[in-house]
Amino acid sequence: MTRTRRGYIANRHRIKIRLFASNFGGGHSRLTRSIIQQKIRALASAHRDRDGQKRNFRRLWVTRINAVIRENMISINYNRLINNLYKRQLLLNRKILAQIAILNRNCLYTISNNILNTTT
Repeated sequence: MTRTRRGYIANRHRIKIRLFASNFGGGHSRLTRSIIQQKIRALASAHRDRDGQKRNFRRLWVTRINAVIRENMISINYNRLINNLYKRQLLLNRKILAQIAILNRNCLYTISNNILNTTT
């Protein structure tokens, strides 16, 4: 049986794969088999690291809230602030509290003082 040359469709498929790997280094951006392996690996890493990214952002928000609260020398710490927020059923998540802490510190001071005065 004579060898058939793969034509337009196969080349189009390879070009599409190469577009994904254009910023990979060395043969990882030029060799078709290597590109496919790297693509699988890259997508698996991206899927895995999404949870880590969420974790890191949550840590950042907690750090920002805690820093602003401690800066004001209020007798309440982060742990007690979050606990009292839940007790009072105020639906402010950490992301929103961190934005308030950065953009409008007086508002966060008011919230924390209000919580502190009503619970004690």
